[in-house]
Amino acid sequence: VQLQASGGGLVQAGGSLRLSCAASGRAFGLYTMAWFRQAPGKEREFVGVSRWNDATPAYADSVKGRFTLSRDNAKNMVYLQMNSLKPEDTAAYYCAARLGSGNAWRTSDYSYWGQGTQVTVSS
Repeated sequence: VQLQASGGGLVQAGGSLRLSCAASGRAFGLYTMAWFRQAPGKEREFVGVSRWNDATPAYADSVKGRFTLSRDNAKNMVYLQMNSLKPEDTAAYYCAARLGSGNAWRTSDYSYWGQGTQVTVSS
């Protein structure tokens, strides 16, 4: 599967952005889809995940209550709605995919990655 992330940009603190990730290939509904982010000089970190067999997404504590992950299996799309953005949310955001379920918060859990889309939150 190939992934294409988009929707990043520059926003003021407290603002919102919606990231999109378009997936090519078949059987999208069988893939666990996730978002990660990586700030300069830091490791890539887990943001949220939608498991193929679980309707309820899971989130990192740092974004819980502010970010919402959703997916549209008919369109092969996954989204990340980001509200109440903070300067510390500034990072390149990556969508990732793995076939099936299992552990989902480590970068090594994923076989497929999109290119990053930059999110910059100004104070």
